[in-house]
Amino acid sequence: MKKSHQNGNSIKMSKGNRTLNIICYVVVGIFAITCLFPFALMISSSFMKEKEIVAEGYKLFPKELSIAAYRYLLDNPTKLINAYKVTITTTVVGTVLGLVAMSMAGYVLNRKDFKYRNFFSFFIYFTTLFSGGLVPTYILNVRYLHLKDSLWAMILPGLISAWSIFLMRNFMKSIPDELYESAMMDGAGAFTIYRKVFMPLAIPSLATVGLFLALGYWNQWYSASLYIDTPSKYPLQYYLQKMINQTNIEALTSQGHFIDAETLPTQSVKMATAVLTTGPIILLYPFVQKYFVTGLTMGSVKG
Repeated sequence: MKKSHQNGNSIKMSKGNRTLNIICYVVVGIFAITCLFPFALMISSSFMKEKEIVAEGYKLFPKELSIAAYRYLLDNPTKLINAYKVTITTTVVGTVLGLVAMSMAGYVLNRKDFKYRNFFSFFIYFTTLFSGGLVPTYILNVRYLHLKDSLWAMILPGLISAWSIFLMRNFMKSIPDELYESAMMDGAGAFTIYRKVFMPLAIPSLATVGLFLALGYWNQWYSASLYIDTPSKYPLQYYLQKMINQTNIEALTSQGHFIDAETLPTQSVKMATAVLTTGPIILLYPFVQKYFVTGLTMGSVKG
């Protein structure tokens, strides 16, 4: 009797779990579709004709497909390819250097034998509350660091983040101290412990911080507008922004009958630029997604 009663409860539990799983899958599926809808609308709208956008607005299923927006952006592929090269260079260099600098900072600030770790932690945290502002930053980068019209002007200012340093430091607290002690007993120095003990174990945290860094560098355009004068050094975001501004200017001049405003892809080119800028970085996310949640949770559990 007891066994049959237990079997009945297990059947009920399994049915309840199955129902709960179905509900969760439905809710998550609806949420995923809701998140994917704007991206699908962006792609479909980039292939719409200007007349249809003006008359009916952006649509998920356009009546007629057109590549006028991409043809306009790819009119000079050399400049676009060069902008991609600049963005890829700044993203890779900035991400690698930033990960090295912030992982070292997190490693040092977590070491209990570092006498001034609280002192430096306070100053790092202080930068999250107050900053020098735009004018002092510009004077520092241009007059003293001589970064005007240099790619380093887009790399160095965003190299280190206080939040990421503390994330790395908190992740370090999840690594047992016995590993450091055993490495020191074997004669390993501080840098050897950092390189051979910390770095292999810190892959989830490095992937998380690296993704944030890469996104920041990839979407960067404001620093280019401040410091970059040479068109060949324009990053992708700033180059495409100038292309959008150019279409707006051409649309205004079309009122003087210089350009046919009905065929100029003023609206669809905005969606096409979004596709060109977000596409490559979206392809990167699946490779770091498995580390993303782990890095965030492990880095935020301990304060």
